[in-house]
Amino acid sequence: NPREQHLADRLLPPAWSAEGDPAYLLGTDQLGRDVFSRLLHGSRVALSVGLFATSLALTLGVIVGLLSGYYGGWFDTISMRLLEIVISVPNTILYLTILGSFGPSLGLLIAVIGLFGWTTSARVVRGEVLALRKRDYIEATRALGQRSILIVFRHILPNVLGPIVVVGTLKVASIIILEASLSFLGYGVQPPAVTWGQMLADGRRFVTSAWWLATLPGLAITLLTLSLLFLGNWLRDV
Repeated sequence: NPREQHLADRLLPPAWSAEGDPAYLLGTDQLGRDVFSRLLHGSRVALSVGLFATSLALTLGVIVGLLSGYYGGWFDTISMRLLEIVISVPNTILYLTILGSFGPSLGLLIAVIGLFGWTTSARVVRGEVLALRKRDYIEATRALGQRSILIVFRHILPNVLGPIVVVGTLKVASIIILEASLSFLGYGVQPPAVTWGQMLADGRRFVTSAWWLATLPGLAITLLTLSLLFLGNWLRDV
């Protein structure tokens, strides 16, 4: 019986088999499930949320930053006041309120983080555009009769791609940590899907008897986010 076999393999420590092939390389959990396999499945959720939510947040932030920095006026005033309102609300409380009201799911989690995570990229892009719009080549393009919207997306956007890439890389790392935190609290992606935050929450009851259940998901989160931060720093230097 597969179920009985799983129960017999509960809380086995990380080990190698006598034949030299990996047997529960990272141990098993309280239900006899392979921790290594669950870590691999959890990485899909972490990267999916990080990449898709970052893409949504960057798209909104870049558009708002470009238009606000180039056109200024009433659009800049309204967008900056809206940005300040979003920043003034604690993000974690906001996410918990929305996810608790509508029920946590992968799609809702990505949408909520993306829709309220555009402020950093908007501020960075707006600052870059304010410096670029007075450059000689922009003035010359405007004098030649080029339409404003084409100037923004053809001449200014390519020159702010560097900061956008750096902000996006760092944003993915922060969203992965946020997703793990929400899953740890029970407001992230729900079972049977596997998340690293959920694994941390399950493993905290066995810290003294099965250290690998909490240590390995925490180590996976740390290594992934550190790798993304190093990548972001390298891209910034380039």
